[in-house]
Amino acid sequence: MEHRRIAIVTGVTRLKGIGRGICVELAKQKIDIFFTYWRPYDHAMPWGVKDDEPEIIKKELMEMGVRCDSLEVDLSNEKAVKEIFDTVEKSLGTASILINNATYSTMTDINTITSQELDQHYFVNLRAPMLLAAEFVKRFEGKSFGRLINITSGQSLSAMSGEVAYAVTKGAMDTFTRTMQHELAYKNITINAVNPGLTDSGWLESGWLNEQQIHIFKKRFPKGRLGLPDDVAKLVGFLVDEKAGWITGQIIHSEGGFVRENYDS
Repeated sequence: MEHRRIAIVTGVTRLKGIGRGICVELAKQKIDIFFTYWRPYDHAMPWGVKDDEPEIIKKELMEMGVRCDSLEVDLSNEKAVKEIFDTVEKSLGTASILINNATYSTMTDINTITSQELDQHYFVNLRAPMLLAAEFVKRFEGKSFGRLINITSGQSLSAMSGEVAYAVTKGAMDTFTRTMQHELAYKNITINAVNPGLTDSGWLESGWLNEQQIHIFKKRFPKGRLGLPDDVAKLVGFLVDEKAGWITGQIIHSEGGFVRENYDS
């Protein structure tokens, strides 16, 4: 029987999301996929989600000739970590790839921040990825090379006004990535973070930005467009490949030459 690599990808709820783009790219490499999703979060956000989108994604991946399974799980619940890995091993086998893509983001500033909102950002954006990484390493069999990739947002490059809880918790993942590179290298696992920059993953249609703001952002990209899920997916696809085995502990900013200026200009 052919030995197939298995990838866990978190945060794959929407058809237009980065998570779905990553899964499709991995499926092209004939990597079996296990993804997690959490519809209540997307239902509460301006962009929304249709209840059948995760199932559509699963069907799409299976039609590409890979095995695929999924689990709806709240990553703010610590018990979710063991549940994910137990389900993966029962359904597909032991994973050699972990993509921490899930995120939680609401508008918070110094005047509106609450302990509840700060905790929720911490649980999903920092605690869950770190605990998932720890469980991934614990169960990694070492029969092939391992890959751990964190999707971040470039907090080290500029301020993110109005999203203090999101910026602080996501920014900490850069530090985690750098800190773990040596320890994981000895286990034949690379760890990297990818910042896809401003990506049109469906949220623009929700009215999150007005037309003038969208125009300003597009002008700052040399290609005159925002990033697409496919852009970040191709980079992730390279990083999980054997050819990327000498790359670890890196924060890769894949932003298409984005010109950083005052966000209010």
